[in-house]
Amino acid sequence: MNLLAASRLERFVVLLPALVVGVGLVTGVFILLGRAFVATIRDSRHPRLIYGGVLVIIGAVALLTWLGVELPRE
Repeated sequence: MNLLAASRLERFVVLLPALVVGVGLVTGVFILLGRAFVATIRDSRHPRLIYGGVLVIIGAVALLTWLGVELPRE
């Protein structure tokens, strides 16, 4: 049993740098996209239209998820 625990710990230690780098990359992409979205809203003549579109998309996804609609898989 101790050998099994040691191998799991070694596996975790080996994969930890990849996990940290992956989380950092995903965080960086979300920050970049968020800043671009904010700049787009600032430069827009009708920011309410953008906010409304985002709310409609989020509402549609939530409604379709609640209804249990699934996309067809090929």
